[in-house]
Amino acid sequence: MNWTDRRQRFRAVLNGDRCVHPGSVYDAISARIAEDIGFELGMFAGSVGSMAVLGAPDLIVLTLSEFADQAYRINRAGNLALMVDADHGYGNALNVRRTVEELETAGVAGMSIEDTELPTPHGTTKPRMVSIAEGVGKMKAALAGRQDPLLSIAGRTSAIQIDGIDAAIARGKAYEEVGVDALFFVGIKTRAELDAISGATRLPIILGGVSGDLTDLSYLSARRVRIALQGHQPFAAAVKAVHDTLRALRDGVQPSKLPGIADADLIKRVTREAEYMKATKEWLG
Repeated sequence: MNWTDRRQRFRAVLNGDRCVHPGSVYDAISARIAEDIGFELGMFAGSVGSMAVLGAPDLIVLTLSEFADQAYRINRAGNLALMVDADHGYGNALNVRRTVEELETAGVAGMSIEDTELPTPHGTTKPRMVSIAEGVGKMKAALAGRQDPLLSIAGRTSAIQIDGIDAAIARGKAYEEVGVDALFFVGIKTRAELDAISGATRLPIILGGVSGDLTDLSYLSARRVRIALQGHQPFAAAVKAVHDTLRALRDGVQPSKLPGIADADLIKRVTREAEYMKATKEWLG
């Protein structure tokens, strides 16, 4: 498949002058819905991947191949420009290079590599950061693993919530020098923190989980934020809907009485039935 157009559109967002919210997706149908509704970008997170593929919490038990396979299923279902959270790259810098190779092949438009020490080491109860030197090595490996120059790579850090604002700025500057395409900050809570980070760095910014004072898109745009995640409510909503529907059926509610069921037209649209029917008529007579 040709991934060029979607990677160009992703870069256009990073290099633009406004902030957008991506649609949180986790499978082929959710990605098609996000595309049909008009989201410029999709976001497939490691946490959602673990839940959707394994039914497991976000504890880095999902493997790279499982994550890449699901990303490919999402990408082949449509034309949404997809960003993925590749966590820590599934190991050291060598694993990071392999991660980039696999996810590039799976068609992602952009990805983030983070500098948290993952999976959680024995004897620890709180998240820890790898050293800046190791983080820099991972970013270098990510860039070295990229074959398509249109693929966007973001250096991601949670340093602000672990080691403070100065540490987050130091890591952002270090990753900028390596040559990543964007900086992804998790844990920013106030405008003062974002102002400080924006003032000290120069690359496009991606924010994870914005809320409160950080929901004004005009303000975010003016601070060079180009992508602002809102969480992964669609997956949680799907879990709730399936749970409640199965519970109702188990309790004796008749299928015709169930609330919140997609009608036939919506099912046909998200499964692209018209395209299949056209092909069936043309190829099978």
